[in-house]
Amino acid sequence: MTQTEDTRIARTEALFREVNERIAESADRFGSEEAAFVCECSDSTCAERIEVPLVDYEDVREDGAEFLLAKGHEQADVERVVRRLPSFNVVRKVKPTIRHLVERMNPRAEPA
Repeated sequence: MTQTEDTRIARTEALFREVNERIAESADRFGSEEAAFVCECSDSTCAERIEVPLVDYEDVREDGAEFLLAKGHEQADVERVVRRLPSFNVVRKVKPTIRHLVERMNPRAEPA
């Protein structure tokens, strides 16, 4: 995988994470306990939705290298499944280049 490909993967996943941040904000505003989030995989055409309790969503967002994925959407050379739940998996980026990029693009990261 090239640096260009790593950058594309990181940007795609960071974009999906941004979309999910807005979904979480809306769900919280309306007092929902769960929401239908978009899969945060590297496939820019993926439109799969996953039902996730907001408490689980918040747990994932504590680590800027973790993402919500539909089952089977993980890439072994980029990430590892760290939690398997009934309707989705949580993955952590392990490829250093991608991990660094997604952590830098984390909307919840402290400003440098």
